[in-house]
Formats: sequence, C-alpha cells, structure tokens
Amino acid sequence: MAGGKNATLSDGLHDTVSTRLRRANQRVTANRKAIVDALSAASRPMTIPEILESPGGRGLAQSSVYRNLVVLEEAGLVHRIVTDGEFARYELAEDLTEHHHHLICANCGLVEDVPASTGLEQSVHTAASQIARSTGFHTQRHRVDLVGLCARCA
Repeated sequence: MAGGKNATLSDGLHDTVSTRLRRANQRVTANRKAIVDALSAASRPMTIPEILESPGGRGLAQSSVYRNLVVLEEAGLVHRIVTDGEFARYELAEDLTEHHHHLICANCGLVEDVPASTGLEQSVHTAASQIARSTGFHTQRHRVDLVGLCARCA
C-alpha cells in the first residue's frame, strides 16, 4: 500500500509527479523519478537505506536521496513517517495510492501498512463529528498509527 501496485511509474502518476514538482518550482530528475519508482514498487514505507538498496535506488548517493525526499515531500508527493526507530520511513502520499493506516513497532521501528477497515473508518468519522460539534474543529483527513510490537519483537 505504500505504493506496491505498480513496479514503475504509471502515466497518471508520472503526470502527477511532474505537475506537483512544477508547482513547487522543481523539475523531474532521474533521481527523483528513481525514488518515486522505488516507493511506488514498495509494499510498505521505506527508510533511506532501503531506498538505496532497492533496484531503482542503486547508484544514488545517500545525500541526494535525502535532499530529493525533502523536495518530494514539500511538493506533496511523499509522506514521511517518524518512528522511535533510527530512521524515518517514506511512502508515496496517500492521495497517490489509497487510504490506509500504519502499524509501527516501538522496538525496531518497522512500519507496516494496513487497510482502512470500514468499521474503523466509521468510528473515526463518528468521533470526528462529535469533536466538530463540541469544538468547532472540522477534520479534513486523518491518519491512524497503531504503535506496539511487531511479531518479530513481541
């Protein structure tokens, strides 16, 4: 769900990447395309070392990946997930993939995507409606990160 469905950029995703980068006064470069390709092919959010080890990331400099991830995040193409682990993890922005939530291991920092179940979504919607009535705050979107121990660390 971090991308996972397309091993390479689809035409629609490529167009979106180009458009958002142009809006941010940036351009599509080979390195940015390689990073988006790697995230698109991933089944879960990736660390910078994982991006560097991926087929599309081989040959990229770590400093270049870091700088380009900042640009891609500022352009609304990439979402950074900060965990208690040593490295942040990155995935394509949710509007480029599909709505999902995360399981975050408090021990090793592993992040797994989980589908947004109907029951959970209804509960979040109900809670957001109650919050709006009592506070006037109107939710635009939400993220649910469940923090605990992965199967390996449990």
